[in-house]
Amino acid sequence: MSSQLKEEKTNENDYGNIYSQERHPDGFNKDSKVNLNDLVNRLKSEKKKERKNNLLLSVAAVSAVTAFGIILTL
Repeated sequence: MSSQLKEEKTNENDYGNIYSQERHPDGFNKDSKVNLNDLVNRLKSEKKKERKNNLLLSVAAVSAVTAFGIILTL
């Protein structure tokens, strides 16, 4: 008997199940569940970013039109 540990051979196409530590090639566990709270929070943060960007773009457009109007009146 040897004191060395035996290595298990795994199939390269088998990405594991819930109990294994193997991961899917893109980094996610194949059998992991989706957390809806994370998705809702991500959606809310994306909406906030979009609103902020839209407001910034609107302010820039109004400022440009105002500056152009002032230049034309001079």
